[in-house]
Amino acid sequence: MELERMNTHVEWPDETKEKAEEPEEASAMSYCDRFHRTISNWMLPSDLRDKYLERINCLPPPIFIILISIGELAVFVYYAVWKPQKQWITLGTGIMNSPLIYRYDKREEAWRFVSYMFVHAGVQHIIGNLFLQLLIGIPLEMVHKGHRVGLVYLAGVIGGSLASSIFDPRKNLVGASGGVYALLGGYFMNVIVNFKSMVPLFGIFRILVIVLIVGTDVGFALYRRYIVHDTQLQVSFVAHFAGGLAGMSIGYTVFSCFDKNLIKDPRFWICIAAYVAFLIFAALFNIFFFSTY
Repeated sequence: MELERMNTHVEWPDETKEKAEEPEEASAMSYCDRFHRTISNWMLPSDLRDKYLERINCLPPPIFIILISIGELAVFVYYAVWKPQKQWITLGTGIMNSPLIYRYDKREEAWRFVSYMFVHAGVQHIIGNLFLQLLIGIPLEMVHKGHRVGLVYLAGVIGGSLASSIFDPRKNLVGASGGVYALLGGYFMNVIVNFKSMVPLFGIFRILVIVLIVGTDVGFALYRRYIVHDTQLQVSFVAHFAGGLAGMSIGYTVFSCFDKNLIKDPRFWICIAAYVAFLIFAALFNIFFFSTY
């Protein structure tokens, strides 16, 4: 009888609550899994997706591309709001006097070959670049981490300004298009090379999207340069092509080494050697030959 009384006073855990909590946790996990699976489908060939899903983590977070974007937006707001402009939709004299813009008549100020990426010519310019680099840069950084994405991005930025100084030497340069096109170029080459491991329609869709984005952006730049003849702020578009080329070489090598040691890949050193040779040639050109060009 006493045993029966004791049993009546024992409070057993509420199993219904535990069962009710399980679906919520499972649902949360499924959302996270679906998100990372989507990232892997877009950024990696099929034979590497499972490996990515096994070791996914958000440490470090995609901080590089976010900080770069915040910096570019902050500089744009500074020149739009606090510097005198005729209109802030398309910025004019304020940014032309900026110590950040690449100006061919001040190319001896070497930092301009990098800092020009923070300055943009107007709302359309800044929105377009920010949208593209966040859209493709954050997933790339989640997969490949910030040091690799940063390497490709800055290779496009520096290569773009140096190429512009050689092939379009009498034009100024603003915007982060060189870095954005480097990311697009590296991603594009990975789609092409790994096309067989993708669903054909999915691969074709990605190629068409990249071609549409690049065609629209370059077309607008050419339109502004040769048809509208915007003499107030006529910037070079060579950085688009140079950045894309940097992405299709260095970017492809970096983004194809997801599960490998990049330093041990001979393709990486071949690309780096070619890039350094270009840097040396461009530096010598700007020092000794620019005035006679």
